[in-house]
Amino acid sequence: MAVVPASATPRPERILFPDLITPCAYPLRCNPHCEAASEESKAWLMSGCKLSAKKRDAFHGLKGGLLTAFCYPTAEYDRFRACCDWINYLFHLDNICDEMDDAATVSTAGEILGALRDPHGFRPASAVGRLTQSFWARLSADASPGAQRRFVETFELFFRAVAQQARDRESGNIPDVESYIAMRRDTSGCKPCWALIEYANDLDLPDWVMEHPCIRGLEEAANDIVTWSNDIFSYNVEQANGDTHNLIVVVQHQEKLDLQSAVDYVGELCLGCFDRFDTLQRALPSWGPELDAQVQAYVAGLGDWMISNLVWSFETERYFGAAGPQVRAALAVDLLPRRK
Repeated sequence: MAVVPASATPRPERILFPDLITPCAYPLRCNPHCEAASEESKAWLMSGCKLSAKKRDAFHGLKGGLLTAFCYPTAEYDRFRACCDWINYLFHLDNICDEMDDAATVSTAGEILGALRDPHGFRPASAVGRLTQSFWARLSADASPGAQRRFVETFELFFRAVAQQARDRESGNIPDVESYIAMRRDTSGCKPCWALIEYANDLDLPDWVMEHPCIRGLEEAANDIVTWSNDIFSYNVEQANGDTHNLIVVVQHQEKLDLQSAVDYVGELCLGCFDRFDTLQRALPSWGPELDAQVQAYVAGLGDWMISNLVWSFETERYFGAAGPQVRAALAVDLLPRRK
């Protein structure tokens, strides 16, 4: 790949995307409860918080239920519905966090973590706190203790990282690539989603299995492909809004690349995630037939997430409006003008 310094080229009119779906070896599956649970979940979220007409339209175009159906394809109805609520809630939370400063992020985190730690006794003062209490009361009723603990612990990491993101946004700081990747693994919200793989599949995996380096490495590889590909597909909308929390921006800044070279660079990093995942999957040890079956279900769940997010990115209207299928076919998108 020829590297062109950022200063040597003008702002392009369009960007080309890498093909990340074809090299992804994991099959796309879909939960049969998608339509019914999706409608219930959308009604649940919209009844629990006040959204403007514009935000309601965007929420319908999100197609969060479809993403959930791809990511948790074998969950029975009640567990799938709780997962739908979580995914819709997470995108809503992501939207409101983008508008928060550090202090507001800390306040929101206190409200949400209070509801998670005491789902029955805590009295939330905000809509997002009440939504948290609602889905967590259902999820915690039959999730394994380990899955519950991992969900709460990683959600706390999410808020710590989002607070740092808010500080960077306020100061205009662009972190180095290594620092960004570490922070992005938490701001993505993927880690609590991995705990829901356990819940959706009714798994009860012990800590000493979940803390094994191969499992941790598989989780990181899946997290990275989900988040780095998201940075590619969401870049156009984010740059138009002046958002710099994106690996493409970080790579441009650190490596002094033009925009297309930075997109290509991140695309190569994404392809490396597939190789990491495959290598670690082959290196998994055996923990006996019962645990091995649960581990295989968990790893398959990570694979579901990898292919699901790639395909869904062109189905949702969040990044390309109604043009997602055309963008997927062309692997290119016209660059939006900056709004601020």
